[in-house]
Amino acid sequence: MAENENIVGGQAQPAAATPAPESQPQPQREFRGGGQRGGGGGQRGGQGGRGGGRGRRPDVGENAFEKGGEEIVEKVVFINRSSKVVKGGRRFKFSALVVVGDKKGKVGMALGKATEVADAIKRGGEQARSKMQAVSLKDATIPHEVYSTFGGAKILLRPASPGTGVIAGKVVRSVLESAGIKDILTKSLGSKNAANVVKATLNGLLSLRTREQIYKSRGLEIRKVVTPKAPEAVAAI
Repeated sequence: MAENENIVGGQAQPAAATPAPESQPQPQREFRGGGQRGGGGGQRGGQGGRGGGRGRRPDVGENAFEKGGEEIVEKVVFINRSSKVVKGGRRFKFSALVVVGDKKGKVGMALGKATEVADAIKRGGEQARSKMQAVSLKDATIPHEVYSTFGGAKILLRPASPGTGVIAGKVVRSVLESAGIKDILTKSLGSKNAANVVKATLNGLLSLRTREQIYKSRGLEIRKVVTPKAPEAVAAI
């Protein structure tokens, strides 16, 4: 007797067909850590990819913390990734360009390098804080116009009236805001390399001199000009 038949009333009846199990959906693979070309685990990037790209450039980040009773602002301007092909695969290293300042006339920058992004930012911040230098300011702007260059980067800085704001790109803005400048006009005329632009901006700020500093370096004294008062009107008799 066939196994798929049942006997009912002396007659063999075919057994009910067993429903076929529903097909289970296949789990979808998920890529993390990169886009289509960049990142550590994208479709084409990653350690096992074929010529992975550099990935998306991060935006400028800002962190504020206190050191010795002073509030220090730390901004990450640019993060770069480099790779080295070795026998076992690829080795990645990161460099972070960090700008720090107290928004009261002191600013510094440094380039931190490490095998991890967080370590590179930490090293860059520590080095930048140790390299902070004073900048000569006049209220919320700069005392005079200055033109500065570094490599292929060319930066023009001009003082502005109160309420103008910081008219600059994000790289130049990070340096100016860290120094405490609130009103200024700027123009980038040369290379767009972030490191050169930051260094050119910083060199321009360090070359600023106030009127008092110029007179003191020349051994002169600033004499206050006293305007004569208008003669009093003769009272009518």
